[in-house]
This record gives sequence, structure tokens and C-alpha cells, in this order.
Amino acid sequence: MKKIVLTGAAGRLGSYLREPLLGMADELVSTDLVEDFGKLHDRETYVRADLARLDEMTDVLKGAEMVVHFGAIGDEAPFDDILQSNIIGAYNVWEAARVNGLRRVVYASSIHAVGMHSRTECIGTEVPHRPDTFYGLAKCFAEDLGSLYWDKYQMESVCLRILSCAQVTNARALGSWLSYGDLIQLVERAIDTPTTKFTVIYGVSNNDRAPVNNDSARYLGYRPRDNAEQFAEKVLAETPIQDLNDPTYLYQGGPFAAVEPGNSGVALMNIINDDKKTL
Repeated sequence: MKKIVLTGAAGRLGSYLREPLLGMADELVSTDLVEDFGKLHDRETYVRADLARLDEMTDVLKGAEMVVHFGAIGDEAPFDDILQSNIIGAYNVWEAARVNGLRRVVYASSIHAVGMHSRTECIGTEVPHRPDTFYGLAKCFAEDLGSLYWDKYQMESVCLRILSCAQVTNARALGSWLSYGDLIQLVERAIDTPTTKFTVIYGVSNNDRAPVNNDSARYLGYRPRDNAEQFAEKVLAETPIQDLNDPTYLYQGGPFAAVEPGNSGVALMNIINDDKKTL
């Protein structure tokens, strides 16, 4: 491809995607809101742009064939904040993509779009939306937006329902883990599959305890290689007895299912910041 745009390029997951995306296009345009983006790769440019501004997103997507949309607030937050960045921001990305004639949006959706399904229920990609937070509700909106733009304009979308792409530090992550290597493979298959139409796929590694299945999206060719079971002995030895009245342990969304809307879910998680730029 000639040009790919990556939103949220300054984030932790974005940092792992920049170099692989350069292997798939002549030019990568990375975009975020930070002033100091740091060192750029060859054939990479940085454009500071606000997802909440349609004119800015329209400008940044000019000449691109695909956009990999990982930008927006990555946690539960007050509704007005989610509205601007995650809901209006999603609309602006899809609409700017349509105006500029892009072929496909690859979108970082989340398990939190279906986070109130039971953890003991192995769910497929076609289960009804059951968001656990305003954050999850915004993911539902963006998935439905992708479906609408396929039906109305034949603009493809691949929505990656990521479970937990971070180091395995708790028992839930033994099922929900998505390794960085598998994240990269997932995004690459979302880009290089010739035809996707509107597709939803779970972002999860090949975990023995995975609570989801991707049978309906196997045509993307995503075959995860990593398995969180390698961490099980240590993690389970450090895991206290779980209170089965706590929504954290009952639902797919984990801590996000337990917090009051508007309150941080990430604050209840021990996420290690291993941003690739700082390694």
C-alpha cells in the first residue's frame, strides 16, 4: 500500500504497531495529541490531530488506503469525555475515511462492548452487545458505525475486540491475554486479507482458558501463537480466593464490570507500562 494512517500512535499499543505497519506501506502517518512524539522511523511522519475535529481527521486521512484506529481514551471516564474522544472521534474517523475514499478501517474495539456476558460463557463474535461502561458503550457505537458504513457505502471495517493486551499479572489474564506478537499478527491480517466486508474478531492469544472464540472470523487467517498458560503456576499461586459476588470475577469485562460508570477501570488493574519506546 501507499499510505497507512495510525491513530493513537503515541499510546502503548500504538508503539508496537508503528514499525510493523511500515512494512506494509510506503508511508506511515502516525497521529495523536502529544506535542513531543519522539524519534520517527524512516518513511514515518507525525501529525498532531484531534479525533474530535472532523476537519483535522479529514486532512490527515488524505491519500491513505487504510486507517488503523487505536486512538481515544483507553479507560472508563465521565460520559462527556467519552463522547468527544471515543464516540464523536469514531464518527469523524469513519466519515473522514469515507470522504477520502479509504478502503478499510481497522478499529481497536474491546471486550468491554460485550463485557456483561458471563465469564463462564464462551462467547462468539455474534453475541449481542452488553457494554459494561460508557467506554464499552462507545465501542458498541463504533462497531455499529462500521456496520452502517459497510451497508451504506461498502467501506470495509475490521473491529478488533481486544481482551487484555498487557503483561499477565492476574488470573483473568490467563484467558484474556493478547501478546504483542499476536496483536501485530492480528492487525496485519486485518490489513492484508483481500476482502473483509464488516468483520468482528476477538483480540486474544491462543490461551487454553480463552473465554471467547473466533470461529466466525477464521477467514481472516489470524492464528495466534502465544499461550498465557506459561504464566499460570506463578499467577495462580499468588491469587487469593475470589469473591463470587464481585462482578470483577463474574463477567467478561472484569474490573470494568465492577466500577460505577464514569470511574476508572484501569485503576483496578496492575498494568505494567512496557511501551516499546521506553524499552
